[in-house]
Parts: sequence; structure tokens; C-alpha cells
Amino acid sequence: MTDAPAPKRAVRAAFDKAADAYDAVATVQRAACDRLLTLATGRGFAPQRILDAGCGTGYALAGLSRAYPAATLFALDFAPAMLRRHPPGLALPVCADLEHLPIAAGSLDALWSSYALQWCNPRRALPELARALAPGGQLWIATLGPGTLTELRDAFRHVDNDEHVLRFQPPEVVIDAAECAGLRVLDSDRDTLHAWAPDLRSLLTDIKTLGAHQTGAPRRRAPLGKTAWARLSAAYEAHRGPDGLPASYDTFWLIAEKT
Repeated sequence: MTDAPAPKRAVRAAFDKAADAYDAVATVQRAACDRLLTLATGRGFAPQRILDAGCGTGYALAGLSRAYPAATLFALDFAPAMLRRHPPGLALPVCADLEHLPIAAGSLDALWSSYALQWCNPRRALPELARALAPGGQLWIATLGPGTLTELRDAFRHVDNDEHVLRFQPPEVVIDAAECAGLRVLDSDRDTLHAWAPDLRSLLTDIKTLGAHQTGAPRRRAPLGKTAWARLSAAYEAHRGPDGLPASYDTFWLIAEKT
């Protein structure tokens, strides 16, 4: 499971399309960033040059700026529409793929990446991230694991045998790729974060708005019919909780140092 889960062109197009509405539904993404910031800033480390790789609409930049007011921030994303959502002057924008950073080797003190690595091949991306770090520099990552959207995967099993939900790499693959790239793991954590919606149509709309809707998974030949939709809805109802229908995001946080 070391390949990227979806074609990069499709992922870029999905996130470009999602940019304008992204922030309205990105509660889980913000929670993942907040926890990563807590892990990263509790180490007494004072980086001067920080890159947010896969920055999206730039939510993490304000927290990084508050935590490290003397640092120069760079914000990289390969979806131009995401970069256009940033508040001006907070970071220097870079439109590029984090598997091919247009950054000199050893030029960064810290590299942040939240919910972006899962769209990459970790054995290509992590050596590239490590290359950009100076010795002693730190890598701060949040990424999705294979338990993401498990409720949706379970519900679709009541409809057909197609694969409707992407499967992301497990933490073991990410850790191994990081260590092979010359990074030493300092800390890690794993938890399941949840988004909630009142009904299945709203939940699927939110997932689509986040840009990651089944990108790269085999597509159905036709839309779901009434019978299939009824089976899907009934199966998903088994997961309903007090806050509505959940969407699980299996999240893995990693703090590593370039040796």
C-alpha cells in the first residue's frame, strides 16, 4: 500500500473546485490542525523558516504565526484556488506538488503538512520533505489512515461489491517511509475524528465539498437507483449517534526530526 491513492490531476481538480466552500465544512480538518499544533509547539523548538505543505485555504498559518512570530512562513499547495483563499501577507505562496518541492535542500527548519500526505506516495514524498529540511529540522504531519469513512464503506457493502471509498496508507507505512528517509520519530498519535450531518445526503454533500469524494476510486456506471439508495441509507442509519450520522476520519499525527 505504498502507491498514491488517486491520480494527482483528479485530486488537484477536486480541490480547486472545493476551495470556495471548503472552510464551511472543514471542522475535522481544523481539529486535526489544532492537535498537530499542540504536538509541534510543546517541544521548545524555535524554527525560523517553516513550510506548510498542502496548506489548503491556509487555516494552519495563523496558528503557526502566533506560535512562531519571528519565523518566515511559506504556504505550498498544488491547487491554485486554495492559495487564492489565503489572507494576504501571512505567508509566501508556492504553487507546487509536495512530492516535487521547488525548495533548496536543507533550507527549512520545520515542515508542516496536515491532511495532504495521504494523496501522495509516502516513499516519494517523505524523502522529498526530508531533503528540504536542515539537519535537526522537524517534520510535523497529520495524515489519514485506512479507517477513514469506514461507515460509508460499510454501508456500500449493502449495495454492491464495488470499491466506493479510498483506502489510505496505515501508520506503519508512513513511519517506515519516514525512517528510510533519514527522519527520527519523536512523537506520534492516532485518533478517530468525526464529522456529523443530519442525513446521508447532507453528509455526502459535505464530503464532496471537502474535495475528496471517492477521487480515484472506481466509478459507478450509473447513479444509484431508488432501491440502491434506500439500501445505502438504511445501512448508514445503523451508525447514527446523538449528533447525527458520523463520518470517521482515522487520523495519524507524526513529529519527526532530520538526523
